[in-house]
Amino acid sequence: MHKVSVIGAGNVGATAVYYIAEKNIAEIVMVDVVEGLPQSKALDFLHAAPLRKYNVTITGTNEYEQIRDSDVVVMTAGIPRKPGMDRMDLLKTNVSIAKTAAQAVARYAPSAVVIVVSNPLDVIAMVMLRETGFALKRVVGMAGILDSTRFRYFIAEKLGVHPADVMAMVLGGHGDDMVPLPRYTSVGGFPLPELMSADEIEALVERTRKGGGEIVSYLKKGSAFYAPGASAAQMVESVVKDEKRLVPASAYLRGEYGHRDIFLGVPVLLGKNGVERIYEFDLSMDERAALDTSAQAVADGVKLLETFYTPG
Repeated sequence: MHKVSVIGAGNVGATAVYYIAEKNIAEIVMVDVVEGLPQSKALDFLHAAPLRKYNVTITGTNEYEQIRDSDVVVMTAGIPRKPGMDRMDLLKTNVSIAKTAAQAVARYAPSAVVIVVSNPLDVIAMVMLRETGFALKRVVGMAGILDSTRFRYFIAEKLGVHPADVMAMVLGGHGDDMVPLPRYTSVGGFPLPELMSADEIEALVERTRKGGGEIVSYLKKGSAFYAPGASAAQMVESVVKDEKRLVPASAYLRGEYGHRDIFLGVPVLLGKNGVERIYEFDLSMDERAALDTSAQAVADGVKLLETFYTPG
């Protein structure tokens, strides 16, 4: 059986483990630095197995060595921003966590595909790539699927249709500059612009951009984890089962869409080797401008990273 390791046993990591377990596709290891946390959650998941009908091993550990020979590693570890902490403090802390994790992945799981969930996602993906030394295609960020599934739900809710009948594409960085593409969004095969007015679509686009923030506003403390966990699990399944899914994901660009040397959400073919192809679709002038703005925000984050980060 395949082996999947999830780094981080917080809400996102643990939820991803649960959704992966229900797919019955791999042995699972959950790693966290907090003693007892991954062990307790792994045992709790196993207790649910007779009811949820999954039959896989789930191991909780504080030792990175347990990820040895993983086929896929999902990086969810990191801390949320705390009162009095500025963006640079948060970035330094999460980069340090990612650096340690990436070095462990390179040592114990040198053939793995790495799926990055930790924020700031496009910057953390860059750290994971540099520290592992992996081929570009074997490090990929999760954001596009999460942003797209939110867009899909908002459309389904508005139209009163089954959410699975909605297909959507959201490009760009994971943040307020993401780029939902209504022209490449359909409901039961019908183009979205045929089913909604431009104003209705724009309202849903804006809600998608602020989807994570909407949840945070209700929680007051913390952020979303069910949809992010489900999104990560779908990516894991595509890699493990070599499904060759065409999905939006954060991939390293080398000139695609006019950008290079950054991770950015674009349409990719996701299979056993990771990002097996990047698709370049025609964009309108407005869509291109929006993607360029999003790419610049990511590039600015990488520039900030360079002010303090040293590989190795």
